[in-house]
Amino acid sequence: MAKVAPSILSANFNNLIEEIKSVDNAKYLHIDVMDGKFVPNITIGPLVMKNFKKEINNMVMDVHLMIADPVKYAPDFVKAGADIITFHYEAVKFAEPAIDAIRELGVKVGISIKPLTDINVLDDLLDKVDLILIMSVEPGFGGQAFIPSALDKIKYLADKRKQNGYNYLIEVDGGINKETAKQCIEAGVDILVAGSYIFSSNNRKALIEEIENDN
Repeated sequence: MAKVAPSILSANFNNLIEEIKSVDNAKYLHIDVMDGKFVPNITIGPLVMKNFKKEINNMVMDVHLMIADPVKYAPDFVKAGADIITFHYEAVKFAEPAIDAIRELGVKVGISIKPLTDINVLDDLLDKVDLILIMSVEPGFGGQAFIPSALDKIKYLADKRKQNGYNYLIEVDGGINKETAKQCIEAGVDILVAGSYIFSSNNRKALIEEIENDN
């Protein structure tokens, strides 16, 4: 069954603890980290994450590093409570050493690709990661429309996993709503990162349950 990972990118940053508690029936909390270099936006750092990690301990902290030097900063986010660290294929010169460096920190490792990056670049890494994050919008800002080509990438990864016995989770991020969530689930996704769709709801917990029960 696919799980929802609410993205705090769409939460009210003036009241993050209460915002996170309003979605704490979700298994995963998606934490977008942006540096203004790799993507044209800036969000939170490890100190902020550490503060709400103290208050919320029943969710998997799914940290998405959209930054130019993920290996350098990954230890700070692990110390702040990250359970999964996902970095971008496009942000590093060599992906495999980055995977190894993050895994040595004692967390699960994910890798992500932007919409225009060919899914085949990950072929040699599929047996080395715990999670693959498909961006279904250009990373940087919430509220964008879903890019349909993400569905083909999800299907590709689901087929590869089945054929080879791989164990990675397939995650999708961007433009997720009731309709696109269903399409992604049918394609084989495991985790749906949803931001504005969840946080614009008056009953966020019920919406999370509705999405998760509809597959």
